[in-house]
Amino acid sequence: MSLKNAIDAMRNGKMILLFDAEDREGETDLVIPAICTTPADVALMRRDGGGLICVAIYADAAQRLGLPFMSDILKSISKNGHKSLISLVEKKGDIPYDSRSSFSLWVNHRETFTGITDNDRALTIRKVGETVDKVMKGEKIDLGDEFRSPGHVALLRAATGLLKERRGQTELSIELALKAGISPSMVVCEMLDERTGKALTKEDAIKYSKEKNMPFIEGKDIQG
Repeated sequence: MSLKNAIDAMRNGKMILLFDAEDREGETDLVIPAICTTPADVALMRRDGGGLICVAIYADAAQRLGLPFMSDILKSISKNGHKSLISLVEKKGDIPYDSRSSFSLWVNHRETFTGITDNDRALTIRKVGETVDKVMKGEKIDLGDEFRSPGHVALLRAATGLLKERRGQTELSIELALKAGISPSMVVCEMLDERTGKALTKEDAIKYSKEKNMPFIEGKDIQG
């Protein structure tokens, strides 16, 4: 399907499938705008995707919210009495497809109970989307007013230069949001294959997209 179909789906709060690249993770993610996510969407992602349900956030919004990279948190802690933690982030070549991870904090919305249920995660995700929307409009936000950490929703901080700097699902999904003109916070969840124990193949992801009538695009479609 075309990039236009994917953008139209994003604008209507619908889910799409996004394959990064053969020479990277080689994975297809289920992707949907955070601000539109429902409990049914979370259920579908954990059932049909099976990977980690995360929220990718535009670098500008992350900076305004004071969201750090988890690697920077660990480096900071290691300088203040926990020196053993530095080895978790400073060994070279640990990530075969990239130079670093985009993980930031894990959060729950303060109105959730355990934070892990479909209802709870959908609430946290939507509130993250609303928060990003507000901060991008110039509002000053204190994350602690609505969220607590640790929690059950992983936040991902996109690279400042987006695809010029990194070509992960985080950057691809945010680039797609910008092209669609929607709030730049996107839910991503890897599609896994229980038969092989690996990522779902691109061919099987395309088959799934046709069965579910979801747009399927590749990273190269967005970069082009």
